[in-house]
Amino acid sequence: MSLPLWVPLVTQHDFDQDSFTATAADGVHVTFADKQRRLCAKSGLWNANLGFGNSFIAAAVAEELKRASYLSLFRTAHERAIEAAGALLGLSGNTFSKVLFSTSGSAANDAVMKLARQFCVLNGQPERKLIVGLKGSYHGLTYGSQALSGDELGQAVYGVDARNVRHIGFDTTQELDNLMRREGHRIAAIVVEPVLGSGAEVVPEDFLQALRRHRQEHGFLLVADEVATGFGRVSSWFVSDEWVESPDIIVTSKGLTNGTAACAALLIAHRITDVFDATESVFVHGETQAGTPSTCAAVLATISEMERLDFQRLNKEVADGLDRLLADLKDVRGIGGTTGRGCMRGVKLHTDNGSPLSANGTLAVVRRIHQAGAIVQPGPGRIQLLPSLTYTEDNFRELHVAIVHGLTEARADGVFA
Repeated sequence: MSLPLWVPLVTQHDFDQDSFTATAADGVHVTFADKQRRLCAKSGLWNANLGFGNSFIAAAVAEELKRASYLSLFRTAHERAIEAAGALLGLSGNTFSKVLFSTSGSAANDAVMKLARQFCVLNGQPERKLIVGLKGSYHGLTYGSQALSGDELGQAVYGVDARNVRHIGFDTTQELDNLMRREGHRIAAIVVEPVLGSGAEVVPEDFLQALRRHRQEHGFLLVADEVATGFGRVSSWFVSDEWVESPDIIVTSKGLTNGTAACAALLIAHRITDVFDATESVFVHGETQAGTPSTCAAVLATISEMERLDFQRLNKEVADGLDRLLADLKDVRGIGGTTGRGCMRGVKLHTDNGSPLSANGTLAVVRRIHQAGAIVQPGPGRIQLLPSLTYTEDNFRELHVAIVHGLTEARADGVFA
């Protein structure tokens, strides 16, 4: 019988139902319909930072569902949303003024684009409509966020409107400087992932310094898209906490609820909210499931658990474990250099003639590692490793065995030829 579910991001006719249909998840393992219990090395979609099935978070969500199964944020508020917003503002030392809840990183980035453009209109600068992203970046698959994404994601096929979007490289500041000379007066916002979600490439400090200099000169909003990097994935609550100057907006999602709810949030600076207050303006954005009581209970419980477990200590221990794993893998045939930092790493793959492995080849490697007992994330010419902060030494040994075995099987298939 044909599978009734349309599985995203794969062809449907050859979907391996038994191997890729999950039946349960606990700790750092996922059980599938083929009865195999596989080690997850990407924390779900790098959102279950504390592992699957955290009982404290589950209990908080269950209790809130009984107390208030649903409350909207359309022209109203509720206690848990106010409490969760306050807790999020407190994570960055109350640098920000307000929190706007969303349901996903994609939808939140759509909201960012709208908010930046309206902010410019309210400031008497309606010509500022350009939103700038980085080449190779990933911000989502809704129409706005897909346009903002710097990856090739079929934007032309879907008729995504990118006329008011630009993309620049970040290895040097040359493209940024050229864009500012040419169109600095038209830019509403520049959106940056501190570590790119697709490929785990780290944005260098000199590029960030140039961004801050241009923001001072041209007045655009600087947005830190920390959907992937926040909540202990790379360092502290947010990587942008390390920046010399704060961004105007932080976008957070994924680890925000430990993967238990459809949730994202924008942390918005006083610079923006003051303009909306002064002009008595309404931001026309809302989502039915954004900031529901159970979602906000999950946010509060996740923050509490991360503090109780000392997530920064866990982050360092897992980052050290990744360092050791990558050192052990560096001489394995087919593996090149590595990218990323903290608990967000990329392992480059190359063919026997030294060229980067193709997208299809990378997917074949990921499938072979899956069959060998571990779940890793494909990236551009690499696999990505984003383990839970609760990983142990035994888990890293298990991951090492699965990766080596998967690469060996892929080589036997001729993937690296």
